[in-house]
Amino acid sequence: MTKELWGQVSDELRKTVGKTNHETWIAPLELVALKDGIGSFQAPTRFMCDWVSRNYGEPILSALRKTGAPVERVTFDLGAARKPAPAQAATATPTRKAARSTEDQDLPGAPLDARFTFDSFVVGKPNELAHAAARRVAEGGPVTFNPLFLYGGVGLGKTHLMHAIAHELQTGRPDLRVLYLSAEQFMYRFVQALRDRQIMDFKELFRSVDVLMVDDVQFIAGKDSTQEEFFHTFNALVDQGKQIVISADRAPGEIKDLEERIKSRLQCGLVVDLHPTDYELRLGILQSKSDAYRARYPGLAMADGVLEFLAHRITTNVRVLEGALTRLFAFASLVGREVTLDLAQECLADILRASDRRVTIEEIQRKVAEHYNVRLSDMIGPKRLRTIARPRQVAMYLAKHLTTRSLPEIGRRFGGRDHTTIIHGIRKIDELMATDRQLAEDIGLLKRLMES
Repeated sequence: MTKELWGQVSDELRKTVGKTNHETWIAPLELVALKDGIGSFQAPTRFMCDWVSRNYGEPILSALRKTGAPVERVTFDLGAARKPAPAQAATATPTRKAARSTEDQDLPGAPLDARFTFDSFVVGKPNELAHAAARRVAEGGPVTFNPLFLYGGVGLGKTHLMHAIAHELQTGRPDLRVLYLSAEQFMYRFVQALRDRQIMDFKELFRSVDVLMVDDVQFIAGKDSTQEEFFHTFNALVDQGKQIVISADRAPGEIKDLEERIKSRLQCGLVVDLHPTDYELRLGILQSKSDAYRARYPGLAMADGVLEFLAHRITTNVRVLEGALTRLFAFASLVGREVTLDLAQECLADILRASDRRVTIEEIQRKVAEHYNVRLSDMIGPKRLRTIARPRQVAMYLAKHLTTRSLPEIGRRFGGRDHTTIIHGIRKIDELMATDRQLAEDIGLLKRLMES
């Protein structure tokens, strides 16, 4: 009786909710009882129970009443075959369990690096805002900005801060379900769910967390199906007041092939740029790491000026800087020599040579914007005012002459411009330098700043 009744009602609902919504949310339901004015339904997943109750409860109730069924309300429960085993605890990573009392499942996120904590993060002017924002999120209190979007080049601390947030939440708020993973892992799990026809389980997992952390979100750019699911997951969590933390190698508006609606959503929260390290921050990082290494290598002597020399010469990123110091201390320990400037130049010759020419496009853009007193976002953006276009062309010129990047790559770093635009800008500066003495002096000064 109930099966036939539900078949009739389901067919009617298809006409009002549409084929896709019907197949996704209505067809999987089963009317198991109609008693005492209550229509009792079962659904394959807990997420589906909640979603259908919120979004389709009233239409289903109305459709049942139109058949003459004596129903006052409807309920949705997990199907018997899908009820989870009791007392299953949640995990934020494969090695940690968090206290949750009922109907939880494993959160298959990426493992966290024990080294990446707030205690080991060296704070300086280029990263102080990002650090403060990450600290606020790690408190696990009311969501004040959603999402927190961290961006910057390689080795500037994005992933370190992401792991630090997760570690802090594990310690201070073990009741929260925290899921950290890369955008590539998000896509892989989505594709796997599609292949195994477990998309509802995927939705339930990702939309039931308290804190979702996705690293390197630029990876999903151009991947339409994954972007679609990411967008809906993002919206569902924001609507529930759940915290989202995202990282990328560039600002949301600069990620090519990322859907505009996703860019817009990502820009609604707090967007924080981790700037390239300055000398003071690099020196602070080296001093912190050096103290740890000296404890590991007792009796190893180090001459004055070594750390200052490394902080001045190795400007690429923190990973290269830390790797150089690790190699230097290990080498000195193995050969039984004092850590001196001569030893550093001998041991790190390849790194120092590479660092001599590793001026980055991002650094050039920042220095040129500061020199001409224009906003970095304007210089990279579409504005064509002469006060912006000329500094942009200067930055293009310097990027061509001070880096090994190709013209298409330079174009991508300047808001996705075509390489012919870059060629035009470079030629324009070449022509002007022959007659514009001030421009020639500006470029000479900027070159010295970059190469110092």
